[in-house]
Formats: sequence, C-alpha cells, structure tokens
Amino acid sequence: MNTYEQAALVTETQLRDRLEVMPDDADALLRLGWLRLQCGDYREARELLLKAHVLQPRSVLVRIYAGRTLADCGDLRARDLIREWREWLPLPDQQQFDLADVMYRTEWTTEAITVLEDLLRRAPDFLAARQLLAEMYERVNRLTDARALVTELQDQIPEGDAAARNELAHLQATLLRRAGNPQAARILLEQNGPRNDMDADHYFTLAALADGMGDAAAAMRSLEAAHAMRVGHLQRVAPQRLRDDVPLFPTAPRSLDAEAVAKWPALIAPDAASSPVFVIGFPRSGTTLLEQMLDAHPGLQSMDERPHLDVLGHQLEDYGLRLPDDLHKLTQADCDELRKGYLMLACDKVQRRWGTLLVDKNPLNMLALPLIHRIFPAARFILMLRHPCDVLLSNYMQDYRSVVLMAVARDLAHLTRGYVEAFDYWFHHAALMQPQVLTLRYEDLVADQAGTAAKIASFLGLDNADAMLDAARHAREKGFIGTPSYRQVIEPVNRKSIGRWHRYRPWLKDVLPVLSPMAGRLGYSLEAPA
Repeated sequence: MNTYEQAALVTETQLRDRLEVMPDDADALLRLGWLRLQCGDYREARELLLKAHVLQPRSVLVRIYAGRTLADCGDLRARDLIREWREWLPLPDQQQFDLADVMYRTEWTTEAITVLEDLLRRAPDFLAARQLLAEMYERVNRLTDARALVTELQDQIPEGDAAARNELAHLQATLLRRAGNPQAARILLEQNGPRNDMDADHYFTLAALADGMGDAAAAMRSLEAAHAMRVGHLQRVAPQRLRDDVPLFPTAPRSLDAEAVAKWPALIAPDAASSPVFVIGFPRSGTTLLEQMLDAHPGLQSMDERPHLDVLGHQLEDYGLRLPDDLHKLTQADCDELRKGYLMLACDKVQRRWGTLLVDKNPLNMLALPLIHRIFPAARFILMLRHPCDVLLSNYMQDYRSVVLMAVARDLAHLTRGYVEAFDYWFHHAALMQPQVLTLRYEDLVADQAGTAAKIASFLGLDNADAMLDAARHAREKGFIGTPSYRQVIEPVNRKSIGRWHRYRPWLKDVLPVLSPMAGRLGYSLEAPA
C-alpha cells in the first residue's frame, strides 16, 4: 500500500488527534504533511515533514516528500534530502516516480531522467511517468525523443482522463512552439485552458506565444493572470516576500562603507589564475549565452547556474555572522574553509577538469561582491549589460521558481526597483573594492560575436578565442541548461530580442522615470526610435 492509499484511510482530523496524544509520531507527521501538501498548505507541510525527518532521518519516504515541499518553497535544502538517491533504487513505482519529480523540481533533470527510464523499463504502462519523461526530454533539448513519447501517449491516455489529456496538450503545444509553429501552439492552449486553478505556466506560455506573434496586448493580459497566480503561491509559501518593509533582495540594503572594508585583515588568498571567473548581471541580460561561449573554450569550465555563494552565506549566518557587515570577523582559517566549501559545491555539480578556469555564472552574484572579494579577492568578473527595458520585459515574462525572483518580478514597478537597487549595490561596492571587471553589452555580442570573444580571451589571458564562436552547438551537446533561456541558447545568435521593449512602451511608461537615471549611467537611451 503506497502513501496515497494510506492517507486516504485516515482523515486529517484523526491524524491531528493522534499527534495531540503522540506529537512525535513520525508516521502521522508524514501522512498529515502529505495531505497538507496536496491542499497547497506548503508552510504547514514543510513544518510537519521536516519534523518527521528529524524523527526518522533515514526514511526514504520522508525524504522524498519533505524534499518535494522544500522544492516547492524554493528552499535550497531540498537537494540535501534526496542526495543519496542512487542508494535507494529500485523503489516502489509511485515512490520512484515521486523521487524523479522532486529531482526535476530541483534541476537534477539529467539524473531524474535516469530514474524515470529505470522505472519505465519495469512499469511501461505508468502513463504519468511517460508524460513526465517526455517533458524532461524537451527540457534537455532531446526533442526527437520527446515527440516520440508524445505520439505514443496520444493513443495510450484514456479519452475520459481529462487531466492527463490536458497535460498532453500542453506538451504538444510546447513542441509545436519549438518547431516554429506558435499559432498552432497558442490555439491548442486556448482550446484546452489551464491545468488547474494555479497553472501560472499556462499563462506564461500563452504570453510568450502572443509576444512571438506580435500581439503585445494579449501577452500582457496573460502575464497579469500569470503573476496573480504567482502572488497567490507566494502568499502560501513565503508571504513575507510580499511585505513592503522586506527588501526585494535580502543583502542589497546592507551596504559597506570604506571604513568597514578597511577593518578587513590582510589574508593569504589565491591569485586570479586560481580563482573562479564570475559572470554577473541582472537576470535575462545574456549571461547564459555568454556562459555557453565560455564553456565551449577548452581552457574554461562552467558549472551552469548554481547558488553556491548563497549556500556559503547561509552557512555563515547559521554561525551568527551577518553579511556583509561581519566579513571583517573572518580569519585566515575561515576563508580557507569557505574556499574548500565552494570547491566541494562546484565539484558536486561538475566533474572538475583541473587546469581550466572555473566559470561561475549566476547573474545576481553581483549582490555577493563583498563575500566574493573576501574569499577570492583576485577574482575576475564579466558584467553583462543589456538594454534595461528589454531586461525588465524579459524578466516579467519569466516563470521563476525562486521565491525572491518571483516576488521581484510580480509587477513592473517592483522589477524596476529591484533592477535599480541591484546595480546601485554593485556600483557602490565595486568602487570600494576595485575588482577586475570586463563589461560587455548583449547588443555588441550579438552584432560582433568574434570581437566580443577576442575581448574575453584577452581579459582572461587565453590564447585563442575561436572555440567560443560555436556556443549554440556546444549548448545542444550539453543537454540540461538550468536557466529559462535553455531554448534560445541552442539556436544561432540573432537580434530578435533586441529592442522588443518598444512594442510594450504603453505598459512601461510609468516605470521609465524611475529607470531613467540608471539607464543613463549604463549608457542606454529610453527614447523611442526615430
């Protein structure tokens, strides 16, 4: 009997009564946590399932469902709970499916495919697993495999299973979009409607299709519906992110001054050749394209977008250190351990090719400059810029899973404020710390990829830039790319997204005065084209 069947035999009231008598009943905590998860009560589900995990730390079932809850809440600890998944296989069919689902939600997509393929070898009629596998194949750009599965599913899903049919229609729409047929994809989605009351992805996809067809008004209507659903999700999982007195970015308001930096004791640290290269910029500025160019070079190794510095920052805060205020308290031993921890996180993501420069692409590491400079003071940065209005529009069109970015992107006013705050923070600390920075523009990269590659090679001390010029082929071969632009970076570089914001000027007009000073500082005009 699986967890779903067990939960159906016990009412929520009975479970709460059991916990009143025995508050450490791990089985009751697991069942009640699972029920609250199905009801969308992520906060209580997280509390119940994490308590069950404390009581039964080796329980695979507890780890899977606690991991699912944490993943839905954007909690970085989700991966830690399922890290030992290889030791668990094989699992009962439903549990193995749930494990793959959690892995997918935490961007272990390649590994999740392995888990699902293993499941389907012994349970080929598990239709939900076949459907999820088709979605994953599309996500890693295995389009032929995805289309083959979708074709099979058309004949296998019962006509009366409306939910599964709708899910399949959304998969078909995604593949139609990938095949260059946005009109057919849009018609299919509009005919089938959202999969549930909180299907924000349905409206984000409709917005992207309408945008691609030049229908700005329809795109904005869909985006308003999508963000309303995301705000509803935030109210359940992280309501504090919506409060006016909570900063948009956790670290941005806490700036250091020259006196604070002067307190930092001199420490031994690696030189530039032994430090990571940090690719930064506000999200949707072209950092993924740049990363694929860099990763294509044999002297460089990227590890996709991973929050390694966030993890280190949370560890320091767990020890009572407030960032960036308390960085002066770090000793030589502390910084050595932080570098070791960073390297362990990097090696957990990629099989390290020693002798190459490690590339850390995470756009909002621009907000981690003080921590980076403390542990890697010689590190080099590549700052990617793009027209601020194109950046705002692109972010507004993204279905973010991060609760921070979800909150920042909930409307254009908050996005604009977040954009300005992020660059204010970067420029303030860059002036204090004087890091080595190469500033690039997305528009220049698109217009002259070879010239941009040559600048990068010179900045990083590389002999030849030619390998960077086939980033699309490299991205196709790479498989999983953990950013929203995974579809775009496997295509040849083009100018389609440059100046897109002009079609949306009526919706941007209220934020342009707020954005104007920073746009001017970055060298961009907000004037309409002549």
